[in-house]
Amino acid sequence: MIGMRRREFIALVGGAVAWPLLARAQQPARVPVIGYMTMSLEGDPRLTGDFSFDAFVQELARYGRVRAKNIRIEYRAETIERMPAVAVELVALKVDIILAVSTPAARAAQQATSAIPIVVPNMGDPVNDGLVASLAHPGGNITGSTFLGPELVPKRLELLKEAIPNASRFAVLLHTEAFSGLTMRDMLAQTEVAARTHGVQLQRLEVRSIDELDHAFSAIHAARADAVIVFPSVMFSAARHLIVDLAEKHRLPTMSVGREFVQLGGFISYGINFPNSFRRAATYVDQILKGAKPADLPVEQPTRFELAINLKTAKTLGITVPPSLVARADEVIE
Repeated sequence: MIGMRRREFIALVGGAVAWPLLARAQQPARVPVIGYMTMSLEGDPRLTGDFSFDAFVQELARYGRVRAKNIRIEYRAETIERMPAVAVELVALKVDIILAVSTPAARAAQQATSAIPIVVPNMGDPVNDGLVASLAHPGGNITGSTFLGPELVPKRLELLKEAIPNASRFAVLLHTEAFSGLTMRDMLAQTEVAARTHGVQLQRLEVRSIDELDHAFSAIHAARADAVIVFPSVMFSAARHLIVDLAEKHRLPTMSVGREFVQLGGFISYGINFPNSFRRAATYVDQILKGAKPADLPVEQPTRFELAINLKTAKTLGITVPPSLVARADEVIE
């Protein structure tokens, strides 16, 4: 009996020691968490400047990182004013990576953390905006892609003039909080040089919020502008439906940053394929989760740009687009 009790005691102790080891072995691996920051109008997720969340999620899956299975995404769509609070919230959640859709979101995330990696799919001028030390060597906790929004503004003016050869007065609609003051000044300076080159006068309209767009378009119409160049801004992207509607109301052709405006009825656009930049962001996320440091991952610059033209809108406005320009377009809506 004593021997039996001794064996039972040893078995019991051995089981007690083995159980925690077995339990630890059976615990599932921790699921990485991505904090996703995008801008919306009035905090409504349906009205965002984010064209490509689905493209991002699909590309992550190609790397074996499936949402709600082995990776979690804390999605936040808020106004620009709320971005700093959103960044602080995501840092408090101890996310593994922050994906900041735009420059305002990236700047808010940068102020909230210097430790958590930040990936930005759509940076304007990341060096001027103080997000990275250089494109080749970011040097901090931020990396991603630039969409060359500021640099392409002169090209947009040139294409708009080609589309409307008789035009002599363009309005430029800019959002003062889209980028840093330095980037905004550079963008305007380059546009003014292009305007002089092509014999076009510029009318400058600055807005700080969506509420000012109606007044801005009324002022553009009153000044008899021939067309509007919509400067890059995540706020304008979120308000693209409103901008297209206001342009239609005042019979103003618009040049914008992406085909998403043209697909809604805007006149013409020139810029990158935004879904592709989000697919590249998924590549950065995968590399960082595998151990890469943002400081060592160069910021990518696009090499291909897309021209989109809405000929239905052109017809409504009485514009005959030169066939040579139509032939060069990547997307034509008829």
